[in-house]
Amino acid sequence: MHQEQHLKSSDFITDMVIGMSDGLTVPFALAAGLSGAVSSNSIILTAGIAEIVAGCIAMGLGGYLAGKTELEHYDSELKREYNEVETVPAKEMDEVKEIFAEYGLSPEAQHLVATELAKDKTKWVNFMMKFELGLEAPDPNRARKSALTIGVSYFVGGLLPLSAYLLTDTPQRGLLGSTILTVICLFVFGYFKSKVTGQPPIAGALKVTMIGILAAAAAFGIARLVA
Repeated sequence: MHQEQHLKSSDFITDMVIGMSDGLTVPFALAAGLSGAVSSNSIILTAGIAEIVAGCIAMGLGGYLAGKTELEHYDSELKREYNEVETVPAKEMDEVKEIFAEYGLSPEAQHLVATELAKDKTKWVNFMMKFELGLEAPDPNRARKSALTIGVSYFVGGLLPLSAYLLTDTPQRGLLGSTILTVICLFVFGYFKSKVTGQPPIAGALKVTMIGILAAAAAFGIARLVA
């Protein structure tokens, strides 16, 4: 029997990518900027950990608000669709027919399908939400899951470049180790992200690595200017 395999955790992957990529680049850039301005790894670690904590909270809150906004938008459109099938059913049925007309169904088939669909208002509304508005019902726990995934991913990603400063005795050596570690982590992260999403792994890994390096370089330049 043929079994189709499709990615069903795209929201989780998206949130993890957002948190991990920012976690790998922003704390690294901050630590790199401080490496040329201070002589103690402990100062860099203290500032880096403070940034990670603040970043976790900010990124997690952003993910939570985005999830809540998505849910509120869906609920608002759902209420509107229920109201429209109640008040202007003929117009809504015409819209159903228009959708099926795009798939090449004959006028008779359009009328038959629209009539059958209109017998169940819940299925009718769900159909319009998906095929007219392009909206899928979001997970009710989406906001909480998004906040947790982004926050944890940012925390883990941020600790990786900072760990080099724990294993070295000067900021310069710490910066060298942090740079190497960050590039490796970006490549590995990009590789597995591409594998999971069905993209070419090596090309995806190089893409994520280059984007991460460019983002880190920009943040590094700003950090050096203000440090």
